[in-house]
Amino acid sequence: MPDNDNQNQAQRMQWHQLLSSERHGHSALEPHELGRSHFHKDYDRIVFSNAFRRLSGKTQVHPLSLNDHVHTRLIHSVEVGSVGRSLGLKVGERIQDELPDWIQPDDLGVIVQSACLAHDIGNPPFGHAGEFAIQDWFKQPQNADLLAPLNERERDDLRSWEGNAQGFRIVTQVEYHLFRGGLRLTYPTLATMLKYPWTVAHKNAKGKFACFQHEASTLNHVASRLGLLPRGEHAWCRHPLSYLMEAADDICYAIIDLEDAVDLRILNFAEVQAIMLRLNPQAELDISSAQSDVQVAPLRQLAALRGKAMQAVIDAVADAFMAQLDVIMRGELAGDLLAYCPAHIQEGISAAKNLAKQKVFKDTHKTEVEIGAYTTLSTLLHAFLSAGHELHDRQGDQLSYRTQRVLDLMRDDAPDAQWSLYQIYLRILDYVTQQTDQYANYLAKQIGGVPLMSR
Repeated sequence: MPDNDNQNQAQRMQWHQLLSSERHGHSALEPHELGRSHFHKDYDRIVFSNAFRRLSGKTQVHPLSLNDHVHTRLIHSVEVGSVGRSLGLKVGERIQDELPDWIQPDDLGVIVQSACLAHDIGNPPFGHAGEFAIQDWFKQPQNADLLAPLNERERDDLRSWEGNAQGFRIVTQVEYHLFRGGLRLTYPTLATMLKYPWTVAHKNAKGKFACFQHEASTLNHVASRLGLLPRGEHAWCRHPLSYLMEAADDICYAIIDLEDAVDLRILNFAEVQAIMLRLNPQAELDISSAQSDVQVAPLRQLAALRGKAMQAVIDAVADAFMAQLDVIMRGELAGDLLAYCPAHIQEGISAAKNLAKQKVFKDTHKTEVEIGAYTTLSTLLHAFLSAGHELHDRQGDQLSYRTQRVLDLMRDDAPDAQWSLYQIYLRILDYVTQQTDQYANYLAKQIGGVPLMSR
């Protein structure tokens, strides 16, 4: 039997394996380029992808806002990437002695930044409202006949449809090299973007998972090559750097999005100022001293407070990562890193999320548009999925005129009649969910404009 040291070693993930430069969909390692690591290439591939660019037309919190200053999903992702890079660098510098020879602290910053850029790349139109609309549509009794031929796990994929799983599908299958590796990212970047490295069978209490059945073999391959620890069939522990990606997202979501609400006059300056000062009490003294002789507009004051607050949270998260490193490397950390930060940080982030929940998410205009999102997506899903069902039933022969025209809209994105019905539906969802808010609205009006009865 192995001794205790070997047992402990076997139960821990190892940085030399976790930071492999192997690339998905690429059989050979790419040559090193001076000044541009394998992980910098990941960053470039994501930034220049169509899927990333389309985030500029997708909702962050406030759908179809007329205010140009309000965050889109693209700007949110860029800001999350900036925070993630800072976190990765801070951690990289502190664990530098544990890193393999080919890794620099900057590499950890770029890995986390790239994962942050891609973390929302699978989001549908209208943000989380669109996600709920898709799930709800597949759960409706009148649509059950479209799901009847699928097996139970395939049906679960659709009834619990997840933007996280769609994102993993986009980067590993759809974007650039269709079904031949997608963006062909390195394994560490792929794993770092996965907060929920399991399939729908293991979804958590909030229904979260990050891999459809179709991509389960890809998940297993990436996880095993990186030495992630198995937690069941198609289920793995998280990559350590994914906790930094998650923290960066939470920081931006909790703090920065409140600024939009002030700009839209949903919240007032004092409400948000109180939260920023709770996160970093020193900020008031610093800013008052710097601006004592100048009258500064509230939004400018808020931006300065936000910068101070974010720095305090970033420092606390990096400290929490180091304090919990042993547990993280054993794949046993429960919850997120913010839960291990000092009490005033936890309380400030909680207050920010509660304020958003109570006032921002219940704003009348936001509610009206999200209700409309159900109509828009229901129209699109009915038209395209019904066409997909007929394509499969008739194996592409003698399609009705309407079905043929609907599939013509998809052009090169149209599914193959020889595919399984499940694959056809996933391909249709690739097309529907990649649309921007505005285009989804436009297309729904063009092909129906009102909810249609099921077939």
